[in-house]
Amino acid sequence: MVAFSVRMPRHVLYGQQSFDQLGKEAATCGSQALIISDRIMDDLGYVKEGTALLEQEGLSTHVYLGIESEPTDRYVEEALALVEEHHIDVVIAIGGGSCIDTAKAVAVLATNGGEISEYMGNKRVAKGEPLPLIAIPTTAGTGSEATDVTVITNTSNNVKMMIKQPAFLPRVSIVDPKLSSTSPKSITAATGVDALTHAIEAFISRRAQPFTDSLALEAIQLIVPALRQAYNNGEDLEAREDMAYAAMLAGAAFSNASVCLVHGMSRPIGAVFHVPHGISNAMLLPAILEYSKASCEKRLAKISRLLYPQQKEKSEAEAMDYLVSEIKQLCSDLNIPNLKGWGIEEAQFESVLDKMADDALESGSPQNNPRVPDHEEIKALYRTCFNYQFVNKHPVN
Repeated sequence: MVAFSVRMPRHVLYGQQSFDQLGKEAATCGSQALIISDRIMDDLGYVKEGTALLEQEGLSTHVYLGIESEPTDRYVEEALALVEEHHIDVVIAIGGGSCIDTAKAVAVLATNGGEISEYMGNKRVAKGEPLPLIAIPTTAGTGSEATDVTVITNTSNNVKMMIKQPAFLPRVSIVDPKLSSTSPKSITAATGVDALTHAIEAFISRRAQPFTDSLALEAIQLIVPALRQAYNNGEDLEAREDMAYAAMLAGAAFSNASVCLVHGMSRPIGAVFHVPHGISNAMLLPAILEYSKASCEKRLAKISRLLYPQQKEKSEAEAMDYLVSEIKQLCSDLNIPNLKGWGIEEAQFESVLDKMADDALESGSPQNNPRVPDHEEIKALYRTCFNYQFVNKHPVN
């Protein structure tokens, strides 16, 4: 067998009441803590609860609540100033992917210096040990708590920078489903489809490997039934627990196998039109699966047969098509809009297609796709997704 490499956080705590271990975990890392979060998490009481857990173990705690959108280099600079001012030696992220990705960048820059844009494309590589980072997700989606990836928008050129280096991997991940139970339906849908996209792309990626295949398939099997349940009943703690666990598995899968075309095309949409990452992934996923399916028929058929036992008697092509139709239906049931439905004006959309296609290709993710598109094919896919119709009621098989 070919040798493979796998990176994971040093310590993962998951399940109900795992958040209660924050203070003890942080005390093994430092004595001056910075919590990076947002005002929603503060209003929900999670920041105060985290602060209390840290102070119980004797840590001095400071808080940065400046994150109001997808992560940007400005948030990184603001939080980094607090690290320097208060001599912070442990960073804690409490929130969704925006909070965790910001905290990753802060932890690395605090000990390696420079600006986050310098790390794009590995032009600069973090050689020093980052500040210890404890990642605590409050949404079941990005999987950032289990990845060595951070995605930060460069505000000078409006490009979402996808940066992948070992130093960006959290030291500790704490995944407690109770923290996602307060997510509104729209966030549950967006982050849930994000997690599903991570798992599917990790499985069909040209860089997939046996270890990531196992993680991805387990995540998919959990997400497909649990996402609808969590969306329809946010207080269903069993569904929330399945989603939180699956999102972590999917994050570990794609961190080690890479994402593909959906993510490559999704980031420019977020950077230019400020569409949340999970939503932009969901807008693209069905159409890109239709584009890619002939090049990954066997793998998509395997997913279909795992999820839908009746497809075991069908051909690979039929099973694959059934899966794609089910994903379209899932997006419809979760009220995912297309690009036009989000409110993007077609003339403005057309004016930035070349830039978005260039940025998508430059990210490197499309090159991992089973079918690799060129610049014009990416533009055509963007146009398809602009008016894409998710509803796809198929006959019962």
